[in-house]
This record gives sequence, C-alpha cells and structure tokens, in this order.
Amino acid sequence: MDARTVHTWELTADELRAIRSLLDEAFDGDFGEEDFEHALGGMHVLVRDAGGALVAHGSVVQRRVVHGGRALRTGYVEAVAVRADARRRGLGGQVMAQLEQVIGRAYVLGALSASQDGAALYLGRGWAAWPGQVGALSPDGPVRLPEEEGSTYVWVPSGGILLDPAGRLDFDWRDGDVL
Repeated sequence: MDARTVHTWELTADELRAIRSLLDEAFDGDFGEEDFEHALGGMHVLVRDAGGALVAHGSVVQRRVVHGGRALRTGYVEAVAVRADARRRGLGGQVMAQLEQVIGRAYVLGALSASQDGAALYLGRGWAAWPGQVGALSPDGPVRLPEEEGSTYVWVPSGGILLDPAGRLDFDWRDGDVL
C-alpha cells in the first residue's frame, strides 16, 4: 500500500472524483455535498493499493473551537473511509497516524465527529469522547448541538493545552452544521 499526504490544491480532478466515490461507497450514499465540502481545504491522506486504486482516505481541515474563552486552532478530521474490501487491515489507523502528525505539528487540538462504527478506531488511538456540551457559533449566535454530544472526539497533541472537561466546545459554523 502506498500512502501520500497532500493539500487539497494538489489533488487532480480524477483524485477528487475517486475520493468522492470512495466516500459515497463507504458511507452507503449518506455523504452529502456539504459533507464533501467540509473535507476540502486542508491536508488529505490517500492510500492506494498496488494497482493504484484508492482504498483509504482521510483529511484534516482547520477549524476554530471556542473553549474556556479562547479560540483554539483545531485540526478537524473529516471523511475518514476505507473501501469495504480493504477493511480490517490497519488502513484506517495508517490514515489516522498521518493525520495526527499533521495535527501535532500544526494545531493545538484535534477534533472529529465519529459514527458508532468508527468510534473504536479513534478510541484505540487515544482520542476521547468529549464529556461536555458541544455547540456551534451560528450566524444567530451560539447554538447547542446535543446530537453531537457523545460523538465528538478530541485529541490533544503531546505538550498541548489543557481542556476543562466540564466546559463547552463551540465550533465555527459551516453550512449544514445548524439547521
């Protein structure tokens, strides 16, 4: 397996189509245009098999998270997927290891939203479910997102900041985040 870490601007149109196709397949068609948009503009990890076919992907984009009166530069993990026939071979862990390197060198905090199926991967890598409230900074002000509570995970790079687990995380707003 060949892994490559690149910025969105370095991806070809064919690579973007392959990523989108992988995500549609991996999420059983439940990966919308807004979800795909959220995965762009940052660093991507692409894993290809010996024949050059894309078998795994993940990206990390910058977001601001307000916590304890501070806006934290956060590497937000998006669009982690492994092709169905390539699962359970450590490819998700390989993608996450490279994304964590990016987060560790460029951000003070890592965050992501995990499905129940994906949670074990993140927990096994030292990510933790956020125990407090989660919200978004909407155009109308802060809005609590109770549906994200319990599925939002954080990871603090070595030597990183201290978070108050009783505090709230308010993420910058993006289309599709607040209805």
